[in-house]
Amino acid sequence: MTVLVSVKDLSLRMGSRLVLEDLSFDVKAGEIFGLIGPSGVGKSMAALAIMGLAPRATEVSGEILFEGENLLEKSDKAMCDIRGAKIAMIFQEPMTALNPLQSIGAQVAETVLLHSGKKNREANEVAVETLRRVGLDPDEIPPSRYPHELSGGQRQRVVIAIAVAMKPALIIADEPTTALDVTTQAKILALLKTLCAEDGAALILITHNAPVIRHMANRVLDLGAERQSRSAVANSLQADPSETNRTPNERRSDIVLSAQSVSCNYALARRSFIAPDRAFRAVDNVSFELRKGETVGLVGESGCGKSTLAQALLGLHPLHSGAIEIAGQIFPCRDAAEMRRLRRQIQIVFQDPYGSFNPRMKVGDIIAEPFHLYTERPPRAEQRDRAAKALTQVGLPAAAIDRYPHAFSGGERQRIAIARALVTRPSILVLDEPTSALDAHARDSVLALLARLSRDQQLAYLFITHDLSLIRNIADRVLVMKNGAIVEGAETEALFSDAQHPYTRELIDAALYLSADVA
Repeated sequence: MTVLVSVKDLSLRMGSRLVLEDLSFDVKAGEIFGLIGPSGVGKSMAALAIMGLAPRATEVSGEILFEGENLLEKSDKAMCDIRGAKIAMIFQEPMTALNPLQSIGAQVAETVLLHSGKKNREANEVAVETLRRVGLDPDEIPPSRYPHELSGGQRQRVVIAIAVAMKPALIIADEPTTALDVTTQAKILALLKTLCAEDGAALILITHNAPVIRHMANRVLDLGAERQSRSAVANSLQADPSETNRTPNERRSDIVLSAQSVSCNYALARRSFIAPDRAFRAVDNVSFELRKGETVGLVGESGCGKSTLAQALLGLHPLHSGAIEIAGQIFPCRDAAEMRRLRRQIQIVFQDPYGSFNPRMKVGDIIAEPFHLYTERPPRAEQRDRAAKALTQVGLPAAAIDRYPHAFSGGERQRIAIARALVTRPSILVLDEPTSALDAHARDSVLALLARLSRDQQLAYLFITHDLSLIRNIADRVLVMKNGAIVEGAETEALFSDAQHPYTRELIDAALYLSADVA
C-alpha cells in the first residue's frame, strides 16, 4: 500500500508549554492506524494539526505530507477545499461540533453542497442516505430534527455522517464511539471498517479504549511510550475497573431518591393545522429507589431515554405523570427556599463537559456556579478555596482555577465537571457517562475517587453508562432501559450471571464481543 499521510518531526508549542515534540508516523491508504496515550498527551492536538485547525497561538513545526504535499504550507483557502472532501474528522464532543441552529439533515448536506457541486435536492438525498448508513433511520429520526432533540449517541452519529458524506481519503476519528452503547459501537466500528475496505479510506483512530484498538487497528502508536505492536499496546492499556477498591455498601433503608411511575413526553410537530397534538413518550412509567451510599447503574442503548430520565430527576424536564421525591420531599416543589435546598442535594455530571461550560469563564468560576443555590452565597474567598479543593479531589492542580476550559484536554474537562458537581457537597450524584472521555488510568483514578466518596460520605450515585464491564464493577444494582421503560432490574451479579430479558442478554453479548481477545 502507498503512504497516504506522512508526519515528520511534528512539534507543537503553546507559549512555554511543549504539547508535542518530534512526532513522526506514516499512514497507508486503506489502513486503520491507532493513536493512543493518556489524557492530555497531545493526541487531539496532533489530529487538529493535520486538519489545519491547531489554535492560532500554537507554534507548529515539522512536516505533514498528504498525497505528497505539505499541509503546513497550504493557505487557509486550500485547506478549506481539502477539509471535508479529502480529509474529514469525527470530533470527540458532538454537541460542540454541531450547529444548534441547523437541522441534522442540513448539516450533512452542507458538506455535499460545498464539495460536490450538487444541487440542494441531490445533496439532501445524499444526506438522508448517509444518515441511514450511520444508524439514523429517517423514518424514526427525521433529518429535520435539531441536535438538541437527539441523545448524545445520536448526535455522535450525526458527526460521523458529516465526516463520511464525501467518502474522503482520510478520516480522523477522535474517540468516535465514546458516547455510544456497546451495540451501537459495534455497528459504527463495522461501518468505519467498511469505509476503509470498500472506499480505500485510511482511518486514524484516536482512542483510549483498548478493545476498540484490538479489533480495529492494523498498527498503533502510543504517544505515552515507544511504538508497540497492536497486542502489546492493547494489553498495556487494559485496566480492570475492579481495581478502584470498590467494596459493596451495606444494604441501607435510607431512601434518598424515589421515582414513582415517572413518564416524560416530547411534543411532536402536528401533521396538519387541525390535527391533534402529538407526543413522543421518552420515559415510560419508570419506578425505582436510590438508597444512601448506594450505586445504581442505568444502562441501555442511545436514545432509550436514560438522559431524559436524568433530566427529570434533576427537575430539568417536566413530568407527564408520576412523582419524584428527594429525602422524602416532593421534587420539584413550589417553595423557593426548599427548592434551592433540594437542588443542592442532587447534582449531575454531564456526558459532554465542554458543552456544559461557559467558554468565557475561568475554571474557578465554573466550579463555583452551584453556589447560587445557597440562600446566602459564600464569600468570594471561600468559593475559590472550595473550588481549589474540589479540583485537587479530582486530580487537577489547584492553580488550574485561573485557566479557561479550552486549555484542558477532554479528560481533564470531565474531571472539572465532576469537581463542579461535588462543590455543594450533595447527597446524590447523577453521573451521565462521567468517564467516557477518560483514558484507562484517568478513568480508574476518577472511579477510585467516586468509590471513596461513596464509602466515606455515603454519597449515592445514579451511574448512567453504556460500558457494561465498568458498571459490573462499581454498581450495587443495575437497571436496564429500552424504549423508555425499565425492562429489567436486579442486583449486579445476579443480572450478569442470569439475565432474564432478551435485550439484557443482547447487551451483555455485545460487550463480550468488544472485549474479546484478538485471534
